[in-house]
Amino acid sequence: MSTERIFLSPPHIGELEREFVKEAFDTNWVSPVGPNLTAFELELAQYNKIPYCTALSSGTAAIHLALILANVQRDDEVICSSFTFSGSCNPIVYQGATPVFVDSETLTWNMDPVLLEEAIEDRIKKTGKKPKAIILVHLYGMPAQIEAISHIAKRYEIILIEDAAEALGSKVNGKHLGTFGDLGIYSFNGNKIITTSGGGALVSENKAWIEKAAFLATQARDKAPHYEHTHIGYNYRLSNISAGIGRGQLRVLDERIEKRRQIYDWYKASLNQSGQFIFLEEPKGYYANRWLSTVLFTNIQMGNELTREKVRLELEKHNIESRPLWKPMHLQPVFKDAPAYSNGISEKLFESGICLPSGTQMSQKMVTEIAEKIKRIIR
Repeated sequence: MSTERIFLSPPHIGELEREFVKEAFDTNWVSPVGPNLTAFELELAQYNKIPYCTALSSGTAAIHLALILANVQRDDEVICSSFTFSGSCNPIVYQGATPVFVDSETLTWNMDPVLLEEAIEDRIKKTGKKPKAIILVHLYGMPAQIEAISHIAKRYEIILIEDAAEALGSKVNGKHLGTFGDLGIYSFNGNKIITTSGGGALVSENKAWIEKAAFLATQARDKAPHYEHTHIGYNYRLSNISAGIGRGQLRVLDERIEKRRQIYDWYKASLNQSGQFIFLEEPKGYYANRWLSTVLFTNIQMGNELTREKVRLELEKHNIESRPLWKPMHLQPVFKDAPAYSNGISEKLFESGICLPSGTQMSQKMVTEIAEKIKRIIR
């Protein structure tokens, strides 16, 4: 194996992206407006089979705008998956609202629908009002039990925001993630399955919402010959240059998904025979983009050390990047006072799981050699 560093999920850029970016420079469309941006939004909406889309500076910006559209205000409560990255829940605090964390189930590692309903009922009982919104995260590209959760959100008339930052191209029964809820978000950060270097998007079937999001994302400038403002706005728009990268990346998205799924299969074939590893399988009707290949260790401890940390440190000695699964938000110091409905599952996943290198330029030989190193560490 090469001594060059193997990253967890590096960007994979081709010639088409360069052509779109060069066109932006050649035509001087370098600001957050231009033909690449308009086309990227249209193409992304078409890919996901949803009518309206606005491209933004990040997935976190998209969640923030989604909360504004849901009229989340100070002292409101918003339910959020606990097993996630902090970008899913930080915007709740931006609005002065309180996150209410709900733990995972073992089928998909995502929000537990039973625990979700218990949390809604308990918040109504304790506060006298229902939560203003639900932020559901599809983790590592694996679809959550979205149909059940969507049904619960509709029954309680709570706006559902789908955080599909890691799940572009994933589906349930043929329907794209990000399109089940009232609002959906995607991320195009540098480590995602496709990238715009940094960026995100907000999608919905509600045209007025997406138009308002685009308005707020451009500093909420009213139509006037001068700068007129009746709303507080944000600098959240994606640039035309970045959108050019996204257009090129979108052309190869399905290829990237197939390669990530192949990498997952290679890891599984190499590691699964020993009985010391657990892989997250797709339920019937689910199609995961396998953004990152993840594995749980059945032997959670090696001496006095967590197995996943022992493996991570040993891989690091070989210049191979890996990382633990997300530390649940209800265990984070910054959210220690937030209400949480926990069943212990996400904590166990955090203790026993690791994310393995999953870049789409990896060969089967590289994956197999990493797997062999892991088996030697375990032995």
